[in-house]
Amino acid sequence: MPEPAATSSCDTTSSGDITVGCDTTMGCDTTSSCDTIVGVTDRRTDDTRRPDDTRLRDLARLRSVRDRIDREYDRPLDVESLARGVHMSSGHLSRLFRAAYGESPYGYLMTRRIERAMALLQRGDLSVTEVCFAVGYSSLGTFSTRFSELVGMPPSTYQRTASRWAGLPACVVKQVARPTRDNGQE
Repeated sequence: MPEPAATSSCDTTSSGDITVGCDTTMGCDTTSSCDTIVGVTDRRTDDTRRPDDTRLRDLARLRSVRDRIDREYDRPLDVESLARGVHMSSGHLSRLFRAAYGESPYGYLMTRRIERAMALLQRGDLSVTEVCFAVGYSSLGTFSTRFSELVGMPPSTYQRTASRWAGLPACVVKQVARPTRDNGQE
């Protein structure tokens, strides 16, 4: 808001963040009380004045983290490096990410890796070990354990049964076969 054109000392008040003044050009003299308030100057920062702007900025940053995970799922990623990339602390990123997407950044990364592994196993041209390394895992045991937790069967069993989805559109297979966390743990 614009600053008052001219203020008198009669009713100018300031409380640190907000200044309210009256306009002497509106017939107010300094000896009487003034009921005409011309303007309110808000000196708070944009972050406290516009919570919607902050929320939108945070959502944009969260989207960039999610996009980075989607692009770089096969690379070594951790929450600290993801948070550094959007200038947040890892704790703050994790809280905001969970509130926005329903799971932690690490949980989303693991789910994304397993989704990609499922697609590669359905193709059938790679071994389980090759798929493990192709989606960013460095340990076959960790991959098999995580895959079994999320999908409900070991990757080798999944690869053998993936033929039942042959001929279905990929978008349908993705919806039907998306890994879920039934036990609520990540």
